Amino acid sequence: MSVRHALLALLSEGPKYGLQLREEFEARTGDVWPLNVGQVYTTLQRLERDGLVEADGDGQDGPQKGFRITAAGAAELAGWLRTPSDMSSPPRDELVMKVLVALRVPGTDARDVIQVHRRYLVELMQQWTRIKEAEVQGSESDLSLALVVDAELFRIDAVVRWLDAADGRIKRGAEPPAGPRAQTTTGTTPAVPKVRRRIGARR
Repeated sequence: MSVRHALLALLSEGPKYGLQLREEFEARTGDVWPLNVGQVYTTLQRLERDGLVEADGDGQDGPQKGFRITAAGAAELAGWLRTPSDMSSPPRDELVMKVLVALRVPGTDARDVIQVHRRYLVELMQQWTRIKEAEVQGSESDLSLALVVDAELFRIDAVVRWLDAADGRIKRGAEPPAGPRAQTTTGTTPAVPKVRRRIGARR
């Protein structure tokens, strides 16, 4: 999550001071991601240093010190919004790492590890579903919260699907082969295409 760009987006609406930015950030993100006011002011200082925001007229320090976005800040925000996030390489996901490690730890059943995490994620999905039913679909629906909840439900559902696929793959890998492999008649090992490990264009 880019706090600096979120603050630039809020400042694109007009001048604001630090505490106001924190309150509006939390409100605009469905109160899901709390933001420390100290982080707000640290980010504002860096944005000012980079020429992306500027302090209001008198330049007086304090909680009521206002900031406004500059032309360079508006250009930075526009570019960020239209630049796809780099998803060419898989993230170092802790859950994926746990499953991979469990396969190598003596006495550990990787499928049991998978089921422990699956049960937790299903419970988490149920909690988000209750939030969706109670708050998002109420008479005063919060669009920001609705989008966040939908994103979390889709994200968790994808992880559960991956766990199910991993469980099935591990189960099949543990089964004995159905029969002897076919022998080649040429006496030479056929060429096997190399698996491409990296995905995406080179940078």
